[in-house]
Amino acid sequence: MLHNLAFGRRVKILASRISSLLPPGAKVLDVGCGDGTIDSLIMKTRPDVSISGIDVFIRGSTQIQVKPFDGFTIPYATETFDAVLLVDVIHHAEAPEILLQEATRVSIDTVIIKDHTREGLLGGSTLKLMDWVGNARHGVSLPYNYWTKRQWEETFKKLGLSAQYWDDRINLYAWPATLIFDRALHFIASLKKISGSDN
Repeated sequence: MLHNLAFGRRVKILASRISSLLPPGAKVLDVGCGDGTIDSLIMKTRPDVSISGIDVFIRGSTQIQVKPFDGFTIPYATETFDAVLLVDVIHHAEAPEILLQEATRVSIDTVIIKDHTREGLLGGSTLKLMDWVGNARHGVSLPYNYWTKRQWEETFKKLGLSAQYWDDRINLYAWPATLIFDRALHFIASLKKISGSDN
């Protein structure tokens, strides 16, 4: 019951925040889209955008078109999509930098990420707990690849990405859970490809 309430709040907040960051009329790829619930909500408020997805595990029922991929190579040509989404995906990847590089490759301009930063007292332990509770029973890979904000920034620079927007106060959880599980452990970032970058 409590998990379902938290999930519903999370989905609504993320759909609202991400929809405001998508370019007008964007063709969007959601990498690691799950069943596409967030994407479906986005398209209800943003009928000008179209979203398709890829995932390593295809659910029995999905709300958007989903194609399989191996978790490493995105099966689309370079600069196929106006924007690429990665919502709580990078920290599950076996090769997170390679996956982010692939997302940059298939995007024309924009990469939007919702993920975690390993910051503050017991930040890593709290993230591991949340990850295990939310994903272990579904068989999701749990490598616990949590980066600090500095690691994110260094990776963005290496891949030729510039953060145009960064917010680590998303308030995904209701009070008092927010005091433990929000803090600055979550962020949403909108990144633009730097002109002249080789990535």
